[in-house]
Amino acid sequence: MAHVVTAPCVGCKYTDCVVVCPMECFYGDEQQLYIDPDECIDCGACVPECPVEALFLDADVPAKWSGFVQLNAARVRVLKPLGARVTEKR
Repeated sequence: MAHVVTAPCVGCKYTDCVVVCPMECFYGDEQQLYIDPDECIDCGACVPECPVEALFLDADVPAKWSGFVQLNAARVRVLKPLGARVTEKR
């Protein structure tokens, strides 16, 4: 399992969650942040730091946001080669 960034993050891009991630597995674009499911170790450190409550374990993503599981994985595949890793608070 991995954590997933969901709909509440769209447009806000707070990075409080990024700072506490020991794996540096967050990536971002102009829309939102994404978590690399292959790098996330499910430690959960990011969850309480998210001010918009956008982070869930992939198995716990609400049905209305289920598409974000695949979206995170797909966007990371595009963003990773571009060096779009996010590691610090903005």
